[in-house]
Amino acid sequence: MSGPRDGTAPTADWTLRPATASDVEAVAGLRAVVLRADLERLGRYDPRRVRQRLRDGFDPARTWVIEVGGAFAGCVALRPAADARRLEHFYLAPDLQGGGIGSGVLRELLGRCDRDGAVVRLNVLRGSPARRLYERHGFTLEAEDPVDVFMVREPLRPPRPPPAPRRRAGRT
Repeated sequence: MSGPRDGTAPTADWTLRPATASDVEAVAGLRAVVLRADLERLGRYDPRRVRQRLRDGFDPARTWVIEVGGAFAGCVALRPAADARRLEHFYLAPDLQGGGIGSGVLRELLGRCDRDGAVVRLNVLRGSPARRLYERHGFTLEAEDPVDVFMVREPLRPPRPPPAPRRRAGRT
């Protein structure tokens, strides 16, 4: 997959590739960089813990690596859950944020979920600018606690085709 698909022009072309177990350290390092400011603001930043939590939950079978120019630029995971899919570990290198890549990746994954009729859930740190990205893509507030905001997005229904013309019964 690569972007863009909606006519917008991000700062760079991107691709998604399936993650492998060997990607875990690059993803853990990126997570520590991307979440640092928000976790510090919330008084919860621990450089060892932020990386270990990723390692403990990393599932390469449900994760894609975002590449820009053939180089590691981020990741995203989509995990099946009982009543929805969970969007997790969506991190993009800070120097690539704000150029449309994150929106393109999100559109790609949400399009898959829409085709399957799947609800998507996620959580984002309170006060994180990423919340605006999710709201632009149809996520709404479901609940919140002192640290996290929990959001949900119902699948978009494809437009219904117009009804077929009725044939009149009659003589031929």
